[in-house]
Amino acid sequence: MMQLFQTEWCPSSRRVRQRLTELGVDYVVRQVPVVRSARHTLRDATGSDGIPALVLDDGTAVTGEVAIRAYLDEHFAEPRSAEEQRAKAEVIRRRECREGLSARDPSALPILETSR
Repeated sequence: MMQLFQTEWCPSSRRVRQRLTELGVDYVVRQVPVVRSARHTLRDATGSDGIPALVLDDGTAVTGEVAIRAYLDEHFAEPRSAEEQRAKAEVIRRRECREGLSARDPSALPILETSR
């Protein structure tokens, strides 16, 4: 099974995870330390300390968001459900942005009008 070396805080990792989900590809997530010098497992597997990195079933490593997305788009057909996955992800992303904004500044929340 493919392995994705990534972190939750990395925007490129998030976009690669999203694309893998859209394509319906199963993979194993490997969390990577924040500190580059501590990324021994990643370096051993890929020869690099950059994320995201995708290790294929044959052990070949594809590193960087652009290269990974190109590989995925070349080797996996997009299923009909991909658009639904994208739409759902966008709804959640917008909700998280609103919630994050409201947590920092409650006055940023929209005012809901109620009828009497």
